[in-house]
Amino acid sequence: MPSTHTSRATPARTQTTRSRRAGERSQDAVAFLKEQHREVGALFKQFEKLGESGPAGEKELIVRRACEELTVHATIEEELFYPAARSVKGADSLLNEADVEHASLKDLIGKLDGMDPSDELFDASFTVLAEYVKHHVKEEEGELFPKVKKSDLDLVELGAQLADRAEALLEGES
Repeated sequence: MPSTHTSRATPARTQTTRSRRAGERSQDAVAFLKEQHREVGALFKQFEKLGESGPAGEKELIVRRACEELTVHATIEEELFYPAARSVKGADSLLNEADVEHASLKDLIGKLDGMDPSDELFDASFTVLAEYVKHHVKEEEGELFPKVKKSDLDLVELGAQLADRAEALLEGES
């Protein structure tokens, strides 16, 4: 069934955000991905702070933005970071698990995309998404990223590729 909510606009990216993202091109890939983790983590905290009785409109803006950012993040990891990291010794099982986790996250994002903030399971679905993401981040930052940092991958070049692709996706390019 097609979503009736996919046309909802997410909060517009400001020039400041674009400029900041442009500056991130000099970051290595791990630093770039960690920064994205922090940004979405801040959205989870904002949502949690609103509580159960928080304004539905504010919650919806947070959820839509988080889902957009998570979709971009998963895409750049799957298209660029994970394939590059496959060359790192001992990373395959971590990457396989990450791929499965991404599939679960995408399912929840798809469900949220088709929901209204008034839907009974809207808040619960976003809370579960946040828990999944926190688990995924903990594993990436605690296990995968240290292996990648010790490898001979050109992380600065990979970081620039990630930043370019993320910007293109945010601007609506496929």
